[in-house]
Amino acid sequence: MTSAASTTRVEATPPQFTQTLGHPSPLWMLFMSEFWERFAFYGIRWALVLYIVAQFHGGAAAGQAEANLTYGSYLALVYAGAIFGGLVADKVIGYQRSILIGAVFMAAGLFMISIPDANIFKLGLATIVVGNGMFKPIISTVVGKLYATGDERRDSGFTIFYMGINAGAFLAPLLTGWLAESVFGTSGTPAYKVVFIAAGIGMLISLVWFWAGRGQLKGIGAPTPEQSSSSRVMSVVIGAVLAIPVVYFLLAVGGANLQYVLTAMFIGLAVMLIAEGIREGQVARDRVIAMMLIFAFNILFWMFFEQAGSSFTFLAEEIVNRNFGDWVFPVGWFQSVNAIAIVLFAPIVAWVWVWLARRNANPSIPRKFGLGLIFNGLAFLLLMFALASLVDANNKIPFWTLTAVYLIQSVGELCLSPVGLSMVTKLAPVKLVGLGMGGWFLSTAIGNNLSGIFASVVSGESGMTVASAQSGYAFGFWTLLGAGVVLFLLAQQVNKLMHGVK
Repeated sequence: MTSAASTTRVEATPPQFTQTLGHPSPLWMLFMSEFWERFAFYGIRWALVLYIVAQFHGGAAAGQAEANLTYGSYLALVYAGAIFGGLVADKVIGYQRSILIGAVFMAAGLFMISIPDANIFKLGLATIVVGNGMFKPIISTVVGKLYATGDERRDSGFTIFYMGINAGAFLAPLLTGWLAESVFGTSGTPAYKVVFIAAGIGMLISLVWFWAGRGQLKGIGAPTPEQSSSSRVMSVVIGAVLAIPVVYFLLAVGGANLQYVLTAMFIGLAVMLIAEGIREGQVARDRVIAMMLIFAFNILFWMFFEQAGSSFTFLAEEIVNRNFGDWVFPVGWFQSVNAIAIVLFAPIVAWVWVWLARRNANPSIPRKFGLGLIFNGLAFLLLMFALASLVDANNKIPFWTLTAVYLIQSVGELCLSPVGLSMVTKLAPVKLVGLGMGGWFLSTAIGNNLSGIFASVVSGESGMTVASAQSGYAFGFWTLLGAGVVLFLLAQQVNKLMHGVK
């Protein structure tokens, strides 16, 4: 027999906040902190694979496969680091200190990759990975703690927070590309160097913004009395420094070898979360199981969605017609399409969820995830059609097709990603919410590593072709469509495991 304490999810009641635009006012401080962190992250996203090919492969197309693998491994480790960041925040130094330390490491790494040396470049990527693990999942967890259990504004609040992510992602490639080409693009300052330095400055702004505004949280995320000692902070800093060469090694092995590591980490995390769920009772256990099932489908979503920074970049460079008279649309600017779509569509989607909830018609979490997978698949269906029927005499597909792909994927992302962040704060065991958020990002990490492996296959040994792209993207469509349909069929059973969480 399960006690009442174990069947009811107990969370601390948040402080009384002033409300701004219908939400707790600290949401907007966190919004801007995340804006600048995402500006830094996406400021380099468009440039990484192009830089690797140009700097370390002499511009040869044969370097695309390795660039895709490195990019996928880097993204995977960025998100996998969240599991350790969650533990550090939950158990060692608290959420606020974790965010601040993570921001320092991320800024340092961004400045390091501006040095055109292969070893320093990978050390810089490793430093970004370590810092991101202590920043990214933790600030999302703090957003969830602004709302009381059962507050119907929580999903809407996460969607607004997601707009901050994408506002930074929209401006980053536009501004860094403009700085590189129009302001600092001289022989003395290589364009990519300026991109990476600009991103580092953006990360410093995020650090200062959160440090100055953290008092608005009224103690949310502050260290507990046993976490407040400076020795704990120093131990975390030393541990983070020692972790950098480990991440460097994982970046070097990459690909399938990294997949084994990530899979083992995922299994270990699942065991920890389920064990805590069992300790809290049957309801908590079932909710953890439901969360882990959703994580599995999340892996498939990001495996194909994250082609945006890898194979789609080479597709844009080589197979998309970007000519508008004498002007050529920059490859990096495609990265802003998804972000501006999120900014424009997020308020609409947030309103739709609230509108449906008032009429008891809001889709369940599994069905929202199923919609996300299906929309992602429709984007690949469009690419299949374009590569089969719209290729011109120069082996180019129309500009609008890749633009539309990003727009369609954005709708799928809005059905899945902000809802997933909110889901973790509602389903994870109370004492391990940070670790649960780490699990969300670890599943994303596995998907990202698989995206690099998949992208390297699409590019092949000699670079991307129309035939290799068509074959790869057809596989993407059928996989995503099948996963979406399966999740719709399983939705009722998953809902039962959630025990009323919506």
